[in-house]
Amino acid sequence: MHVAVMVTSVCVVVACALKCYECTPDLSGSCTQTTKECPSNTQCRSARLTSYAGSTKAEVKMKSCAAAEECVQASVNFGVTETLLTSKCCTSDLCNSQDAPEGLSSPNGKKCFQCDGNGCTKTLNCNGNQDHCISTTMSAGGQKVTLKGCASKLICSGMQSAQFAAITGAEISCCQGNLCNGASSTTVGLLLFVTPLISLVLFC
Repeated sequence: MHVAVMVTSVCVVVACALKCYECTPDLSGSCTQTTKECPSNTQCRSARLTSYAGSTKAEVKMKSCAAAEECVQASVNFGVTETLLTSKCCTSDLCNSQDAPEGLSSPNGKKCFQCDGNGCTKTLNCNGNQDHCISTTMSAGGQKVTLKGCASKLICSGMQSAQFAAITGAEISCCQGNLCNGASSTTVGLLLFVTPLISLVLFC
C-alpha cells in the first residue's frame, strides 16, 4: 500500500514516461510494431492515411507518440483523387494497440468546383470534414497545372499550406462557401501525382 502511494507520488513529481506502440511504415507500406517510451506531454497515437484514385485504394497505417496537436482528422478531395487522414489518441500505456478508424467519405452537402480535361467547371460533392474549397496551382513541364476540389480546415491552415508549398512549389488558396473556388478554365493534369505529396504533407 505504502509502496504504491510512493510510486504514484514519484510519477506525479517526475511525470512518468508514457509507453506507446510505434510502427512507422516503410516504402512498401508495412511496418514492424515496437514499443517506445515517449517524451513528456505526448500521447499515444494510431493514424490511418487512405488515398483513393478512381477505383484504386491505397492505405497506410502507423502508430507513434504524438503531441496533442497531431491528433487530427484531415482530408482533401480533387474528384479523381481523395486522401483522408484519421487519428486516434489516448493517454495510457500501450493504449494505441488498435488501428485508427477509416475516414468518412460520405457527402456533407457542400459543393466545390473541380478540374477535368475540359477545364474547371465541373462541380464536386464534398465529403466528411471537407468544409473548404481549395485551388492549387503548380508548374509542370513548362505549363501551369491547376487542381480544384474540397478540403478540410486543417489542409487549408497556414502551416499545412506552407509545407505543401515548400515541397511542391504549389500555391494554395482556400475559401468557404459553395462553389467559391471559381470555375475558370485552365490546363489540368498530374492528378495522380498530387496524392502522395499531400500524404507527405499530412504526416509532416
